[in-house]
Amino acid sequence: MSASPLLEQLIESLRVLPGVGQKTAQRMAYHLLERARDGGKRLSKALDDAMREIGHCELCRDFSEKPQCPICASASRDASLLCAVESPSDLLAIEQATGYRGRYFVLQGRLSPLDGIGPEELGLDQLEDRLSEGEVSEMIIATNPTVEGEATAHFLSQMARRHGVKPTRLAHGVPLGGELEYVDRSTIAHAFSSRRAVE
Repeated sequence: MSASPLLEQLIESLRVLPGVGQKTAQRMAYHLLERARDGGKRLSKALDDAMREIGHCELCRDFSEKPQCPICASASRDASLLCAVESPSDLLAIEQATGYRGRYFVLQGRLSPLDGIGPEELGLDQLEDRLSEGEVSEMIIATNPTVEGEATAHFLSQMARRHGVKPTRLAHGVPLGGELEYVDRSTIAHAFSSRRAVE
């Protein structure tokens, strides 16, 4: 017996989520239909509202319902500090874990020519315009320590220097509580080459 067309459509729609395969999507669909119809209706409305109303901040490219996100609209943030991150989730991680009070630029990805992601897709022309205004004195590059993240960081640091902006990079190395024998070689090599004086 085959599933109804609407059920198949629901299962297929749930598969767009990362990490959700056929079986997981099927379990989710059955759960919503069997035990959580009210929750499913709320989910449907929230998804519809979010897809219609959430766009990108005109300054930093983070998700926002308004032309400017709350961080860019805040007069209490330090406009001379700009932190470039790959994704909105990276921005959130920094906000939750640090006392950083500057502003952000969300790339929404990283340079990856093989995947067709170049400077245009990351809004780097918009970032260049922002750096050329002269308000930013330091750009903190907080891309991930992957091959693409490092290439993006290099590109961003060159761009910052062209505009007289000091580029800095988040430190990478041995995690707090980590033991050297269990840390991968590239992390140890990076931590070793980036060592600093003990104060």
